[in-house]
Amino acid sequence: MPIVPDVPVNGGDQDDDRGATRMGGPLFRDEPPQEPMPSAPQPQPAPAAPQKKSAGRDLGAAIGVGVGLGAVIIASLFIVKAVFIGVIAVAVVVGLWELTSRLEERKGIKAPLVPLAVGGAAMVVAGYVRGAEGAWVAMALTALAVLVWRMTEPPEGYLKDVTAGVFAAFYVPFLATFVALMLTADDGAQRVLTFLLLTVVSDTGAYAIGWRFGKHKLAPRISPGKTREGLVGAVTFAMAAGALCLQFLIDDGAWWQGLVIGFAVAASATLGDLGESMIKRDLGIKDMGTLLPGHGGIMDRLDSLLPTAPVVWLLLVAFVGTS
Repeated sequence: MPIVPDVPVNGGDQDDDRGATRMGGPLFRDEPPQEPMPSAPQPQPAPAAPQKKSAGRDLGAAIGVGVGLGAVIIASLFIVKAVFIGVIAVAVVVGLWELTSRLEERKGIKAPLVPLAVGGAAMVVAGYVRGAEGAWVAMALTALAVLVWRMTEPPEGYLKDVTAGVFAAFYVPFLATFVALMLTADDGAQRVLTFLLLTVVSDTGAYAIGWRFGKHKLAPRISPGKTREGLVGAVTFAMAAGALCLQFLIDDGAWWQGLVIGFAVAASATLGDLGESMIKRDLGIKDMGTLLPGHGGIMDRLDSLLPTAPVVWLLLVAFVGTS
C-alpha cells in the first residue's frame, strides 16, 4: 500500500483581515450611530452520513476476475498438466515484468528482464522435468545470465542492477518452481489444488474476520489494514481446510497433518503478503500492476502464493512422500 501523507489542517497560513483598517463608527461626531444590519441566518451543515467499511477495491470485478482465473487454473490442472506448467511460466514472466518495471520507474534499478524471463520460464520447466536438481541448476544459470547480460551496458549501477536481478530470479520463478515440483507426484494435481485452496482460504479468513472484527493492528508500519484478529481468522480457516484436504484429497494423508500444514500456510501467506507490502511501500506504490481489475497486478496475487509453495511442498514430502 502506498504511504498516504496526512492532510495538513487549514489555519495559520490563511489570509484574514485582523490587521486591516476598519471603518467603524460615524464619520462625524453629530451623526447618529447606525444600527448594524441583522445578519442572515447561516445554513447549518447537513449531518455527515455514517461511513461504511469498504474493501477499498471493486469487489464485483475482483470476484469476477478471481472466478475466471480459478476456472482456467483448475481446467488446466486436471486436463493437461503440461498446460498448467505453461500457465505457471506465463504468470512468472508477467510477474517479473511487473517487478522489474516498478523497480526501474521508482528506483532507477534496471534489472535485465530478458535473461530473467527466459531463465524463469526454464526454471519452472526444469523443475517439472528434472525435479529439484534441475530447478537449482536453472536458478544458477539464470543468475549467471543476469550478471553477463548487464555487462553490455555502462558499469554505473551494475551492482544494484544485478543484485535486484538475482533477487527477482529467486523471489518469482524459483519459488514458483515448487508448484511444478508438487505436480510431479502421482497425486500432483490434488497436491497443487490443496496448496491453492489453503492459500485462498487463509487470505479469505484473514479478510473476513479482520474486516468484521479487526481492531488491533498486526504490522501498522508495513500494512495498516492487517489485524491480529485477521491473522487468527487466517489460521482458523486454513487449519480447518487443511484437515479436510489432507483427509479427503491427498493419498495417505491424515487430518492432523492438515492442521499442521494449514497453520504453516497461514503463517507463510501472511509473511508473504507483508513482504510484498514492504516492497511496495519502499517503492511508494499501491499495486504492482493493473492487469487484473479489482486485484492489481499478477504480483499482487502471487504475494502470498510464492512463499507458501515451498512450505507446502516440504511438508507434503515429509508427511506422505514424493510419489
